[in-house]
Amino acid sequence: MDLNQLKKQLRDFAEQRDWQGFHAPKNLVMAMNVEVAELMEHFQWLTEEQSEKLDAKTFDEVQYEVADVFIYLVRLADRLGVDLDAVVEEKIKRNAAKYPVDKCQGSAAKYTEYE
Repeated sequence: MDLNQLKKQLRDFAEQRDWQGFHAPKNLVMAMNVEVAELMEHFQWLTEEQSEKLDAKTFDEVQYEVADVFIYLVRLADRLGVDLDAVVEEKIKRNAAKYPVDKCQGSAAKYTEYE
């Protein structure tokens, strides 16, 4: 999937419906959080094992909630001018520096606990 093409597709979708006024960054963040909450509902009372073995109906619902979250995230990045490709690449590098394998392997501790 080409992120720039997706950004354009989502921008065109919003423009065709005259939704630009509703897609201020703050509104997109709030809408994305609503979608995250809807996604969380599917997992709320599941055990760890159950969460990894969703039935077909739940999986179908979950995948579309994941898509909703992703769509709002991409739309937000577009509205703010965030270059997702570049910033994700940079963030992975920063995380690698904060969480060196030799210090954090098998640990869920925050990076500040390694220093």
